[in-house]
Amino acid sequence: MAQHTDLGLTDISASRGEDLCVARVPIFQDLPRSQQEDIARVACPAHFAAGELVSGPAQSAPTLLVVHTGAAKVSRTDADGHEQVLRVLRPGQFTGETSLISGQPADHLITALEPTRMCTFRYADFREVIERHPSIALKMLQSVTERLTQTERRLASAISSDVSARLAGYLLSLPSTPGPNGPEVRLPMAKKDVASLLDTTPESLSRQLRSLRDSGVVVPGSGRNLVIRDVDVLLELSPAGSDTER
Repeated sequence: MAQHTDLGLTDISASRGEDLCVARVPIFQDLPRSQQEDIARVACPAHFAAGELVSGPAQSAPTLLVVHTGAAKVSRTDADGHEQVLRVLRPGQFTGETSLISGQPADHLITALEPTRMCTFRYADFREVIERHPSIALKMLQSVTERLTQTERRLASAISSDVSARLAGYLLSLPSTPGPNGPEVRLPMAKKDVASLLDTTPESLSRQLRSLRDSGVVVPGSGRNLVIRDVDVLLELSPAGSDTER
């Protein structure tokens, strides 16, 4: 993997094309094009292969990472060496804002799940961006607050619901494409990582997926894709559906 200081960058030219990375990010989307281009001048594009480590605790420089295309997982490794998946980053989503605020490096791992392009901002550069465009700080705070709310919901779901409910809610949360037999979703990572994200074991996850397949709620697609044949059943199984019934 090619290296650029502490981050694996293979292309450090600025994003000046029509498809600006920053234009995809919610915290930058409402800015005029001229301001987006100003921000893009300090963004370093990075390209990562599937399975490549994007960032880790050994990285010395605090950096904001924004996904342009592809997907990446954010995880931590506990004292026993077990990986806990925290979330999946998709286009327009970002991580590293905590280290930018504190000036300290992040303590988690970020790994590309597929060929992924990112825009990266170093601590000093992004501080200057915020000083020039203060509204970005407020939007970033709103985004982080939304993420904390989602984390609280995940924790409540893990405590109060069973694996089938968590799996149903997760499948419903995935981006989908319409199909003749129902919406099709793609598991963005290996089953062991999905199991980690849902706070269960790979064996338990496999049993629940098999149960959904046997009952015809979902059918296998190509690769990691699943076709949801009965959305209503998943809605009833999901934590939100269970709460509604109660």
